[in-house]
Amino acid sequence: MSPAEIVFLAVYFAVLAVLSLYGSHRYRMAYLYYRHKYKLPTPKAPMAKLPRVTVQLPIFNEMYVVERLVDSVCRIEYPRDLFEVQVLDDSTDETCGIARARVEQWREKGVDIVYVHRTNRQGFKAGALENGLHLAKGEFVAVFDADFVPSPDFLTRTVPFFVDDKVGMVQVRWGHLNREFSILTQAQSILLDGHFLIEHTARNRSGCFFNFNGTAGIWRRNTIKDAGGWQHDTLTEDLDLSYRAQLKGWQFIFLPEIISPAEVPVDMNAFKSQQHRWAKGSIQTAKKLLPQILRSKTLPYEVKKEAFFHLSNNMAYLLMVVLALMMPISMVLRLRHGLYATLWLDLPVFLASTASVGFFYVATGRELGLSWWNRVKYLPFVMSLGIGMAVNQAKAVVEALLDKQSEFTRTPKTGSEGKNVKAVQKAYRGKRNWVPVVELLFGLYFTGAVWFAISEEIWTSLPFLILFQMGFLYVGVSSMLEFRGRSKSVESAPAQAEPTV
Repeated sequence: MSPAEIVFLAVYFAVLAVLSLYGSHRYRMAYLYYRHKYKLPTPKAPMAKLPRVTVQLPIFNEMYVVERLVDSVCRIEYPRDLFEVQVLDDSTDETCGIARARVEQWREKGVDIVYVHRTNRQGFKAGALENGLHLAKGEFVAVFDADFVPSPDFLTRTVPFFVDDKVGMVQVRWGHLNREFSILTQAQSILLDGHFLIEHTARNRSGCFFNFNGTAGIWRRNTIKDAGGWQHDTLTEDLDLSYRAQLKGWQFIFLPEIISPAEVPVDMNAFKSQQHRWAKGSIQTAKKLLPQILRSKTLPYEVKKEAFFHLSNNMAYLLMVVLALMMPISMVLRLRHGLYATLWLDLPVFLASTASVGFFYVATGRELGLSWWNRVKYLPFVMSLGIGMAVNQAKAVVEALLDKQSEFTRTPKTGSEGKNVKAVQKAYRGKRNWVPVVELLFGLYFTGAVWFAISEEIWTSLPFLILFQMGFLYVGVSSMLEFRGRSKSVESAPAQAEPTV
């Protein structure tokens, strides 16, 4: 074996080792979850007097969901003299008229609701929230994105936790209005359930930092101010503010038993756009805050370690692309040099990184009370989807590392619930880009690798090769088909009865 081949395999195993480290971190999350599962947060004492609360609704071109959002928020049960709603609208389409009309209807019903329209998107969502904060009356500020439908008891169940002066934010769990729409929405729901139920609970109850998710949470207004306010130098203003606030000593609380249903993206390109923004923003936040966190003299080692894994986790996608390029070549090299037995060396590392995914989401399903079959039937697709998203996410990581600036791209909402979805205009769809072509090329690359493995009877590598093959092909082909049909609307759902206002 030549020196170049030895170096190649050394790099290959180094990449595998780092990926297995990130993958096995899921075991750590599951361990912390089960260790602290019954450490239930409770209000420190009865709240003598309810505070004034402002609910902020940042929207941008949300014609299909804005009425549902405003209606659900205005039905929240809270003393009307202590309750304010802000519709923070940066829209440039029909949403403006729809939102303004809905606001007027609810104002006539006695709700203290205001419509705030900006003629520019300076700071994007963070800018809209900061602008609204200057006008807000409340001591506490709740935030809901356009696709959310909060329950009427949201405030009565979250506000009492602020009786503790150290509590700065309370986050609740996301639900899924359209989980049943497709296999893609099923997979997204599983991923989000794992993030919220296991990761958030584990981090919060073990004393580590966790984050406000941009929506379905409520802040103490003074906490936002003390942490430096909403800033828009990252694409994840929620993650950024969360870490700055906790560095200031504020405590956060996660309440998994309270669920705010929301819509997950129904098409691949919307999902990719959302995930790209989250990945890029997390690396931007890591660059901004990790040095301060790691240099801190007061933060415990466990908090620093978890913050590192949390903020840098998307780096794994960059390594996943490198691994995808190297895996078939490594297989051929070792076979050519009679090192067939070394293919077994990959197995423990792959198990550390992929089996952890299965364990993590099976545990999530168990906590949700799902049957055994419902816990496992989507797992191969979830794992394959995660691999297929690697190119999209790696692009986001590289852009963040290179300080490439980009605007806040909204995730199109359709108003879908269950298996029904409303029509989506062309203007609400994403722009074409080169990423699906690369994904498709990776899919074809692994198709060749699969045929080679079959012909050479390399059965140990075959399951992993197929996961990569199917993931890249599904994501790439789905993206291309959506771009091809972008001028066509999704089939409209039957009209729903207009809510009574």
